[in-house]
Amino acid sequence: MADLQTLRAFVGVARAGSVSRAAERLHLTQPAVSLKLKQLQQEMGLTLFRRRPQGLVLTEDGEALLPAADKALAAMAAFEQQARALHSTLRGRLRIGTIVDPEFIRLGAFLHRLVERAPQLETELSHGMSGSVLARLGRDELDVGFYLAPPGEGPGAQADTIAHRELTHFDYRVIAPAGWGGRLAGADWARLAGLPWIVTPPDSVHQRLLEGTLAPLGLAPRGVARVDQEACMLDLVRAGVGLSLARDTLAMTERQERGLALAEGIRLPCALCFLWPRGREEDPVIAEALSALEAVWGGPEA
Repeated sequence: MADLQTLRAFVGVARAGSVSRAAERLHLTQPAVSLKLKQLQQEMGLTLFRRRPQGLVLTEDGEALLPAADKALAAMAAFEQQARALHSTLRGRLRIGTIVDPEFIRLGAFLHRLVERAPQLETELSHGMSGSVLARLGRDELDVGFYLAPPGEGPGAQADTIAHRELTHFDYRVIAPAGWGGRLAGADWARLAGLPWIVTPPDSVHQRLLEGTLAPLGLAPRGVARVDQEACMLDLVRAGVGLSLARDTLAMTERQERGLALAEGIRLPCALCFLWPRGREEDPVIAEALSALEAVWGGPEA
């Protein structure tokens, strides 16, 4: 079997018609090229070149073998190119903390962009509440994550160690079972707090928003049920158990499709944020996540 250097010598001489010109192009000496051609012809038992006044020309056997030699060299070049490309392909694992529903945080588009740009990157999703995502980032159990907080608040007390970017702003609305419109009409927070509430754990943004609104007024919601899943909260509201908070678009959909009541004029502003460990922006895995985030959500607001 001919080695690659021998095949390159054969093709080089066939193309150049001269050992000296082929040697120059291959960065080899003329004796080295001549030796490789001699060895190739001896090993194969074939005469590949015929000497003519204008130089070396291929015999019929040489003409027959030239396309195969070209293909072999092209295949090896493709192999080497693929091997070099793998050196620059990002590998590793990205641990992502997710919240609420995938559509709202554009999770599908985010993951699609990651896979498109870094096909060797493994992603690991962990779903939970905002507070748990923040806590796990602080314990280095996640690399990045989505988070909900009042606009401008970000990760709060952990801002020194956790960086963030606000992706979009929206409002939470107070929703109630169908037929409760009269109980909500003209109600202020003092009256709303006295109604039955479906409350959530401290890690939930619902609890943080409610506490941030009611505590300064010396109020607390009258909890009658406690859940940690948005779907369960909505089911309980539909069943007539009590009040809850819901994202504005979700609240409007529930009112139109199921007749749930809304507390008019009451809105709790919130921001969807993306978190990552401060100082790790240049980490290749984190940098790729931030790049994919920008592709999906656009650049940071000025």
